[in-house]
Amino acid sequence: MNSPSLSMSTPSARTKAWNHPLARPVAALALLLAVAAACVPGFLHLEIKDGHLYGNLIDILHRAAPLMLAALGMTLVIATRGIDVSVGAVVAIAAAVGCVLVGSQGLAIAIAAALGAALLCGLWNGLLVAALGLQPIIATLILMVAGRGLAQLLTDGQIITVYEPVSFFWLGGGHLLGLPVSLFVVAAVAGLTALLMKRTALGLFIQAVGINPVAARLAGVRTAAIVFFVYVYCSLGAGLAGLMISSNIRSADANNAGLLLELDAILAVTLGGGQLGGGRFSLAGSLVGALIIQTLTSAIYALGVPPQVTMVVKAIVVFAVCISQSPVWSTRRSQ
Repeated sequence: MNSPSLSMSTPSARTKAWNHPLARPVAALALLLAVAAACVPGFLHLEIKDGHLYGNLIDILHRAAPLMLAALGMTLVIATRGIDVSVGAVVAIAAAVGCVLVGSQGLAIAIAAALGAALLCGLWNGLLVAALGLQPIIATLILMVAGRGLAQLLTDGQIITVYEPVSFFWLGGGHLLGLPVSLFVVAAVAGLTALLMKRTALGLFIQAVGINPVAARLAGVRTAAIVFFVYVYCSLGAGLAGLMISSNIRSADANNAGLLLELDAILAVTLGGGQLGGGRFSLAGSLVGALIIQTLTSAIYALGVPPQVTMVVKAIVVFAVCISQSPVWSTRRSQ
């Protein structure tokens, strides 16, 4: 007598699980890893050398770390119906400031100055969007263009190579407990961000501003302050990513550091289930989205796909994932 009810409840449970915000991003990531493992022998192999864990999976996590930092900040910006296309320029500025100062002024001053420069960039973006009311894409486009030029001025158009102190290389290339330090940095930033979103009213305020900024303001939410905060937070994350990148390659290249990183960050948020129209966001989903992008890139290179085909393959996979997350697809799946 109970079997019909059980059979009827099982599909609804499966549908509920599939409709979880993280279900599709995680499924896409698992599928990419499975395809890569099937096509590239030893793709998922891990080994320990000199007390450090190595393998493609660790390499994917390590290489995705700067993108994950940028995606966390971009998640909050997009949640307020905004966009920040200056992330790559902020990465270049922070990397340039850090590499220029680390040799002469020391590690602490260099890191503080790099993060301070990123903070100023966030203050600038926040001022234009929250105080002056400029469209986010226009306001951040100004810094996108001018910021990379500023980074080139700081480096005199040259690639600044860092030889010392060795401690500077630890942030982007060091290991802790057998794992890359970059993973612990991302975990700390993600934990702090989640704490702010879940344990304070900030997450609710950001969501309210994204859903309806006018209603949020009438309800007493300081919408301008919320918008100002998310742009500052996004730039700080980009600044930390710039330090991580420059530490890893031991140099600052103002022309290429963080190039198009803002587009990958926006894509990571979208793949993770975030809505460009604001309101709904998922920090964990954005992290998974960043891993999807890096896994796809690593798998394509491992398969020996020609570079000119890489972007096409990437676009096809991204298109498929985005379609699977569309409201129309979700409605049809639930019927």
